[in-house]
Amino acid sequence: MRKTFSWEAFERAPIVSIFRNFDSDDLMHVASSFQAAGLSTMEITLNSPHATADIARLVDAFGDELNIGAGTVCDLNGMHEALDAGAQFIVTPISDIDVINFCVAQKIPVFPGAFSPTEIYKSWQMGATMVKVFPAGPMGPGYIKDIKAPLNEIQLMPTGGVNQDNIREYFEAGAQAVGVGSALVPKSFLQKKDWEGLTKHLKAFFAAYQEFAASSRV
Repeated sequence: MRKTFSWEAFERAPIVSIFRNFDSDDLMHVASSFQAAGLSTMEITLNSPHATADIARLVDAFGDELNIGAGTVCDLNGMHEALDAGAQFIVTPISDIDVINFCVAQKIPVFPGAFSPTEIYKSWQMGATMVKVFPAGPMGPGYIKDIKAPLNEIQLMPTGGVNQDNIREYFEAGAQAVGVGSALVPKSFLQKKDWEGLTKHLKAFFAAYQEFAASSRV
């Protein structure tokens, strides 16, 4: 039976971690660290070696506790390969109408990439679960705030340039989630196979979001 996306886990920790060109065994250790740290959502990019095999392996081992999805999905062929491997959500760097339509029809969370206000609005109109604002790094949190002013109903997930120091700023600007790459899982921990150290780092990163979440409830 297909393992589905957990919104409860995602809303508790709305941080999508992006993995490109990771060693397959390292990914399993990272997933264990995610569990221990309270994080929930891992995106394996399809342009990585063994991407679909890694997705299948992760879903089999962690799919009941973690959300395992596919990123860098650019067309229907890639999307079907990812879904056949068990991917629980789809992330794209661009807005492909066929991919979005299929995911919407099948009730699979889809996070299409867009940048300009027009692209963002069109992606949302197509039925995107959340629009991945990419690349967000060059513009920063201020761009998210500017987009949300007239388009406040659109849920945004800025991706690129997000780190532990500015994650709170992105959420304060109106982001509903963020996509994070090497800032969340630095290569130094992988090179040393320091899984305990990685877990501590992930907990600290997550704490930066939790501080925002706690203050926003006051």
